[in-house]
Amino acid sequence: MVDNFKRNLLNGYKRLLNTVLCLLFCFAQVGCASLYPLQPVSIIENSPIRTYKYAVIAPTNTLTSSAAGLYGNGYNVYGSATSKSINPADVIKGSLVKSGFIVLPDVKPELLNETLIVNYGESGRRNLGLLAYSIEVSIQFISAENSSLISSCSAEGLGGTEADDIRIAIRRCLNALLVSENL
Repeated sequence: MVDNFKRNLLNGYKRLLNTVLCLLFCFAQVGCASLYPLQPVSIIENSPIRTYKYAVIAPTNTLTSSAAGLYGNGYNVYGSATSKSINPADVIKGSLVKSGFIVLPDVKPELLNETLIVNYGESGRRNLGLLAYSIEVSIQFISAENSSLISSCSAEGLGGTEADDIRIAIRRCLNALLVSENL
């Protein structure tokens, strides 16, 4: 009877220990990344973009990313996966339209002096430890009339997937630029 009691008690402690270790591991995977703040948004302004009315956004490719998790207890093992897609040009287009820009499919010769060409690129990754990293994006606003740099911004993003990282970075970048422009 006492032997059976000790065995049940020991099995209970093993389950508790497994649960605590699983929770600590999950916290380390997700929580430690939040301990690292994102770098501040970097903005270069050669002239205000509010003097322009139209924007033409260079096409970008769609990125699909996924994340999966696996956890278990004394009875079963469980898992989940998520997949997300993003086209950076669509995110940029949405922010610019919301700010009052008219997005054109291509440059119109009669509107050159009022049109910006918008370029997007991933400009880096920063390792945050424990399998986490942030993605940095850069966005340029170029005059369609003389191809000079009007403004640019760079920002990092950190989310659950690479698609989230990019979406967050684009929004941080454009929010900072458009707020500084008082649009």
